[in-house]
Amino acid sequence: MFVEPLGLTTPLAAFNGGLLVDPDMNAIEEKTIRVDLAAPIIDLLHGHGLSVWVYQGADWFVLDKDGPHVQHESRGCVCAPTKLASFEGVDDGITKVVGVSDDASAGAAAGAAMREQFGERVSATRSQSYFLDVTHPDANKGHVVEYLSTMYDVTTDEIATIGDMHNDVSMFAVSGLSIAMGNAEASVQQAAHQVTRSNDDEGFAYAVTEFVLRS
Repeated sequence: MFVEPLGLTTPLAAFNGGLLVDPDMNAIEEKTIRVDLAAPIIDLLHGHGLSVWVYQGADWFVLDKDGPHVQHESRGCVCAPTKLASFEGVDDGITKVVGVSDDASAGAAAGAAMREQFGERVSATRSQSYFLDVTHPDANKGHVVEYLSTMYDVTTDEIATIGDMHNDVSMFAVSGLSIAMGNAEASVQQAAHQVTRSNDDEGFAYAVTEFVLRS
């Protein structure tokens, strides 16, 4: 929904870098979760009381269309999920598994358990306070910065990044100018070079005018 209004011509990154597409939505690069890890990841999330979403390419699967944040996500991405009776057999070509809960402590516990059980075989980060994103270990926003750096022959030192959640920290670590939104948690702000205003106070525009263009 942004491609035409903004006249985008560059690759777009989805699923924290698990899928890179061109503006026509053709896949350029895809990093998927190992087949043998899919079911254990889903079981762990369910075991911590989280609702689970599974993304397979452009397909979004849920067990409950009325589950937490499903309708909100549908409006935001202008797409609808497919309801399944179970995730059995959905294990190949998975780009992202999401655990959803408004209980922040449950999400944090699931993230810690995910990292303890699977180690470096997956990446588990939060893209919202109520989301735990599980992807291929190299599917992170830092990889996206490095991919674009190579593609356009621009050093990472010449790339600016702006974000507000824990899954943005990996791109902060490899970019020359990192900017955290004013609404970001303290740990995210501390990982950035600069902090701009909040989402509710034109923080993105302020970051561009004050830190990118003025620099």
